Amino acid sequence: MTPELASDPSAFPCEPPADLDDPDVIVGHDWRAFRKVKRMGDHWDRPGWSDHHRSYYWMLTFSEAPELLGLAEHCQKALHHLGMDPVPSDGLHVTMLRVGPTDQMSEDQVEQLIALTQNLPARAFRLLAHPLAGSRGAVRFSLTPWRPLIDLHAALSAVGDQACVPGGSPTSAFRPHLGIAYNNQARSAAPVINAVALLRSLPHAALDVTSVDLVELRRQDRAYRWRTVHSAPLSLEVASQTSFPTK
Repeated sequence: MTPELASDPSAFPCEPPADLDDPDVIVGHDWRAFRKVKRMGDHWDRPGWSDHHRSYYWMLTFSEAPELLGLAEHCQKALHHLGMDPVPSDGLHVTMLRVGPTDQMSEDQVEQLIALTQNLPARAFRLLAHPLAGSRGAVRFSLTPWRPLIDLHAALSAVGDQACVPGGSPTSAFRPHLGIAYNNQARSAAPVINAVALLRSLPHAALDVTSVDLVELRRQDRAYRWRTVHSAPLSLEVASQTSFPTK
């Protein structure tokens, strides 16, 4: 059973959508939440992140997704006048779960984490990336459906608990998204919202998710960069019999 999401003031949107599967409900919910933002802050102004900081995360990465890359580049060009920091084409990702800072984890813990994900109880699935919405610190694609992402987050959290890693936010606070540009200054949100509104009629991009990556994440030149430590496969048995959504 999919874990329940809860209201969380630290998450964005604070409230989860009413339906975890319906694209119209999820996309509309993201957009309404973004339209209520009055001020945007500097995404990079976060305590604990220095040039030397390294941390393990579970992420979905998209090195071979030309449809997504083309859509992201189109939107980034259209938003160029806002002066945001675009996510590089080889840096597009969905952050699934924080595992822990590298200096707080032993090699044995990392090896145990990898071993535990050999039979991860999660299925491969298809995501749709929809233009366009945002948060208090970024412009991002909405993702649908949420249910397989939440199930995967819960499975990764359970594995992390077994390996006794520091961990990250609970599944109840998970809000899936795919950022394409980071806000780098304090500003009124209105000009950003107005620019984003012009791109919302673009078609979505389909993404087939067959694995999840354990990465060593760092910040570099106002972008996130990483070293892939392990790629955990997702089960294909049921996914091959499932009709992936196309809208």
